[in-house]
Amino acid sequence: MFGYEFYVDPSRCIGCQSCVKACEECETHRGHSMINFDFVDRRETIATAAYVCWHCDNPTCAQVCPADAIKKGPDGVVQSSLKPRCIACSNCVLACPFGIPKMYPEYEQMMKCDMCYDRTSVGKRPMCATVCPSQALAYVTPQQIAQRREKPVNVFQFGNQRVTTKVFMMAPAERDAVSIDIVDYIWEKEDALVPAT
Repeated sequence: MFGYEFYVDPSRCIGCQSCVKACEECETHRGHSMINFDFVDRRETIATAAYVCWHCDNPTCAQVCPADAIKKGPDGVVQSSLKPRCIACSNCVLACPFGIPKMYPEYEQMMKCDMCYDRTSVGKRPMCATVCPSQALAYVTPQQIAQRREKPVNVFQFGNQRVTTKVFMMAPAERDAVSIDIVDYIWEKEDALVPAT
């Protein structure tokens, strides 16, 4: 689908998990969902967020693979590991700043969201984007997303590491990047996560 891009808007997620179920139906996933679905501060709120792989421009998962099993296609999609090459070392799982790749011991292989490559390569939308009722996961044109009040951002800052991605996150209009750094938080008490001073 030429001209379409993937957008993630955590503020729109309603927790229905339709994306999780739809992803399990993708033929290449062997019945496993590649959606990263999280409950945000489960103790205090019912907020949820669903994420797909961000498909980094310079994927850390591929850089740390000693078997050269992870490939990025010319379209920018970072694929799951190639089964004949993957040695199930989990380097990719540990290295990804977003925590996306998953090791499946029963297959001895890393699998992750490939943006439903079996569908998008023949002009169809990814499964998760077809079923998301709130458009928290959307595969649309930039013109369609421009109607929202949020701004699409594909630059993430992890401390000193700057990561640019194929997938966009919807962020407040004044933001040019999303800063994610665990060092900003420390555990002061057993039950409280507070910003570092």
